[in-house]
Amino acid sequence: MTFLQLKIPPPVYLLTFAGLMWGVNAWLPLLHVIAAPWNRAGLLLIAAAVLVDFWSLGLFFRAHTTFNPIHPERTHALVTTGPYRYTRNPMYVGMLVILTGWGIWLGSLAPFLLLPLFVWVLTVEQIIPEEKILEQTFGGAYRDYKAQVRRWLW
Repeated sequence: MTFLQLKIPPPVYLLTFAGLMWGVNAWLPLLHVIAAPWNRAGLLLIAAAVLVDFWSLGLFFRAHTTFNPIHPERTHALVTTGPYRYTRNPMYVGMLVILTGWGIWLGSLAPFLLLPLFVWVLTVEQIIPEEKILEQTFGGAYRDYKAQVRRWLW
């Protein structure tokens, strides 16, 4: 593991990238393409993503297992229902959708350039280490789940 893996809570990544997107939009607004009132569609996307994130979180509570991504070793139940049927990381997909909505709200193309970097950072620093621990914890059950369900949506 690298120094930062599983050390920074994922919402910190979300807020950091939201701030970076705002800064890029303010100082390097490449081609402003989404003007008001159309940029308000971003708020609908953010709201939908927050609902999916809370739904995903609720499934962890229902399974009586931890949702703390900094301590995946404390997990004692594998959640595979709800949005977890379509992606192994619906909360992280939700964060990506929140950032996409934020980019739409900001209106220029520049903020969208940071989205692939967000996916890469979250994958390397959070998801891959989590998956290693989950595979150690749940063995074949997790390997089967990984074989059936994508990490992101693609």
